[in-house]
Amino acid sequence: MMVDPTLAEMGKNLNEAMKILEDGRNASEPHADRRQFSRSSIPGPLQGDGQDVASILQLVQNLMHEDEEEDKPSHRMQNVGEQGHMALLGHSLAAYISVLDRERLRKLITRIASDTTLWLCRLFRYESGSAYYHEDDREGLLKVCRLVINARYEDYSTEGYTVLNSRQPVIYQSATCRPGLGQHLCSQLGLPLSSLCTVPCNTMFGSQHQMDVALLDKLIKEDVETGKLPLLLVANAGTPGAGHTDKLGRLKELCEQYGMWLHIEGVNLATLALGQVSSPVTAATRSDSMTLTLGPWLGLPAVPAVTLYRHEDPALSLAAGLTSSQPVEKLRALPLWLSLQYLGHDGIVEKIRHAAELSQQLLEKLKTLASIKTSVEDELNSPVVVFRFSQETSAESSGGSVEGYFAGEREVLDTLNRWLCERLAQLVPASGVDIVELEDEGTCVRFTPLMTAAALGTQRCDVDLLVERLTELVPVLNCTLRLRLDFREEVYRHSALSYIEDLSWPGLGAVRYEPRIEEMNDRKRQLEVEKINGELLVKLGDLDADLIFSTGPEFGPEKDCIFIGMAMEDLDVPELVDTIAALGRDIEENGRLLENMTEVVRKGIQEAELQLQKDNQEKLMEEGVLRQIPLVGSVLNWFSPFQSTVKGRTFNLAAGSLDSTEPTYSMKAQTGGLASPETPTSSAKRLPGQRLFRREGAGGSDSHSETSSVGHAEDLSREGVPQPSTPTPPSPVPDEVVSGGPESPETSQVPVEPEPTQEGSEVGTQEGEQSMEEEERQSEGQEATGEAPVEEMGR
Repeated sequence: MMVDPTLAEMGKNLNEAMKILEDGRNASEPHADRRQFSRSSIPGPLQGDGQDVASILQLVQNLMHEDEEEDKPSHRMQNVGEQGHMALLGHSLAAYISVLDRERLRKLITRIASDTTLWLCRLFRYESGSAYYHEDDREGLLKVCRLVINARYEDYSTEGYTVLNSRQPVIYQSATCRPGLGQHLCSQLGLPLSSLCTVPCNTMFGSQHQMDVALLDKLIKEDVETGKLPLLLVANAGTPGAGHTDKLGRLKELCEQYGMWLHIEGVNLATLALGQVSSPVTAATRSDSMTLTLGPWLGLPAVPAVTLYRHEDPALSLAAGLTSSQPVEKLRALPLWLSLQYLGHDGIVEKIRHAAELSQQLLEKLKTLASIKTSVEDELNSPVVVFRFSQETSAESSGGSVEGYFAGEREVLDTLNRWLCERLAQLVPASGVDIVELEDEGTCVRFTPLMTAAALGTQRCDVDLLVERLTELVPVLNCTLRLRLDFREEVYRHSALSYIEDLSWPGLGAVRYEPRIEEMNDRKRQLEVEKINGELLVKLGDLDADLIFSTGPEFGPEKDCIFIGMAMEDLDVPELVDTIAALGRDIEENGRLLENMTEVVRKGIQEAELQLQKDNQEKLMEEGVLRQIPLVGSVLNWFSPFQSTVKGRTFNLAAGSLDSTEPTYSMKAQTGGLASPETPTSSAKRLPGQRLFRREGAGGSDSHSETSSVGHAEDLSREGVPQPSTPTPPSPVPDEVVSGGPESPETSQVPVEPEPTQEGSEVGTQEGEQSMEEEERQSEGQEATGEAPVEEMGR
C-alpha cells in the first residue's frame, strides 16, 4: 500500500509534538530553567533565522505550564488517548487537504460529510437527517431559527426584517434551559426580547424540572389571539441542572398542532445510541432538529458539535447557513470522521454505556446513606445524578428534630453542600463532580459521567472511592450543623465575645473578641480589635486541636473575626468558647500593661528623684557641715564613723511604686511581690494524648486507664515540689512514723525553705529558727537513747 510521504511525516510529527506537550513535568528540565525560558519568551521582534519545530513546541509547553508552582499539584488535564490523537490529526489534515486542487477537494469533502452524517443519523436513530457542524454549540440552534424564519416568512429573503412587523415571531424555551440562550438568539437574530417566551416548569404534578405543557398550550393560544406567530420551541432531553427530560411526545404533538419547529438538546440524547432507551428520550427522534455534543461524550478534544435537522428545501438551508458553497467549511467534519472510524460503533456505544453504568452505580450506593437526598428523574435509567446533604434526614438519624432551629437554615445547608462538593472534587478528582444551583432544592452536587468520564477516565473504583469519602464527610456535616446553635449560645454567655452571623461560612461559626475599654474612639477601637483578634488567631492556630481557625473568606463582609471550621462529634463547645475568651482577655491585659508601662516608669522616675533629694537633705542634716569638707570630713569619719539612718529605695515596675531596700539587705535576697495566680486551664485535667476541645470519654480518651491517669497526676505533683540538689544522709525516724501513725511536728520531714516574699519575709525567718530548734532537740534525743549522732562536715 502506497502512503503519501507528507501524511506519514504529519502523523509522525504529531506524535512527537504530543509527547513534548503532554510532558508537562519533564524531570530532565528544572522548573527554574523552564520559567526562565518562559520569561524570555515575551513577545518581541521575530528572530531573523527563525526557530526549529522542537524549540517552538518547547515554547508552547512553557507557556502552558508557566503558572504552575513546585509545591502545588498540577491540574489534571483531559485524558487524551489515541482517539484524541486522531481528532487532533484531523485538524492538521484539514489544513493539508485544503491545498488540493478544486476537483479532488470537492470529491473528498463530499465523501467525508456524507459518511459522517450517515453514521451519526444511524447511531442516534435520526432517519433522513442532514448535519451541520459548528464550533459553538449554540450556533446550530441559531442557524435553525434562521431556517424557520425563511420558511415561515416567504418575503423575508427580499424584504428582510420588515415582514416581521406584520406578525411578531415568538420563540419558546423552558425555564430550565441554559442561562442566556434565549437572549443570545434574540441578539443574533435581531429580535426584541418580547419575542422570547420562557415557559415555567411544573408546580404541582410531574417533575419540577420539566416544562409545564398545559401552561405552554395556554401561552401559545394567547400569542395567536394577539396576532403573533409561534415560531420555535426549545426543549430539553436532560436539563443543564438536574438532567431531567421534558415530555417530548406531548410537546411534539403541540408543535404539530400550531405549526412550530421543535428543537431538542441535552446530555440524555447520548443514550439514543444504546440498545435500551427510555421512552421520553426516544421521542427526541421525532423532533425537527437536535444538537449533539460528541466531544465531551466520547472524550474527543476539539471536535465540533453537530446539529441534525430535517428539511427538504436545500435553498432555504443554504440561505440560513446550514450548508455552505465553500468546500473548506465542510472540512469541519474531518476530525469527527477520523475519530468515529477509530472508535467504531462498538467503541462509541461502550463509552456511553460505561458512563450510564457509573451513574447507576452511584445512585444505588447513595440510597444506603443517611442524610443524603437524591434528585433524579428515573432511578432505573438516569445518566445524571444530583444529590445533596439534607437537613430532614439528618434530624431522623440524630434522634431529634432540628427543623427551624435557627434562621437562614436554607442558606446554611447550601453553604455546607457547596463545601461538600469542593471537598469531594479535591479528594476524588477523577469523579468530575461539580456544583449546581437548583431553584427548589438549592445547592447540590452533580455527577454527570457522560460529560466527564471519557475525559477524566472515570472508573468504577473512582465511584467507590467517592462514596467512601462521602461517608466520611457526612458525620462532619451533621455535627457541624447540630453544634452551630450551641456555639452561638455559648458565645452569647461571654460579654467580651461577639457572635458573627455569616451564613455563607461552612463551619461552626465566627466570633470576635471585643475590648472592654469604653473610652476609645472609633478609630482606636478598630485598631485595638484588629490587633487583639489577629494575635488571638495566631495563638489558637498554635493549639493542639483538630479545629481549623482562619480569617474567613478573602472577600467576605466581616473583618477582624475568627472563623472556626468544621466540627467533630466529640467537640467540647463550652471549653472552646472559654478558651477563646481567656486567651483574648490575656492578650488584652498584656497589651494594656505594655501601654501603661511608659507612664508608670515616668511617674516612678519623678518620685525617685524627689525621694533622692529628700534623702540627701536628711543625710546632710544628720552628718553636719564638718563632714562635708573634703579633708576634714575624711579625718572625722576615720576617728568617729557615722551610721546613717537613710534607707535605700527600689523601683517596682510591676506595681509602679518605690519600696524600701531594707528587706533585701536583711534577708540578703531579692524579694518580689506576690505571684498572680495563673488562669487555670484544662491541660492539667487532660489525659496524655488527648487533644484540646474534646469531651472526656469521647473519641480516643477511652483508651487511657486509671493507672496512667494516676501516674500522670503524680508526675504533675512532683513537678510542683523542688527536689534537693544533693542526697541527704539517712536519719533515724521514730516508730510512730514507720508504723503509719499520725505525723507530729517532731517527726515531719525537713521542710523546704520557701521563697521569701515581701509580706512573708518575717514569717520565713521564724520558720527557719523553729526548724533549727527542732533539729537540736532531735540530736539531743538521739544522744539520750544511746544512738550515735551522724557526724557533720566541718566538725
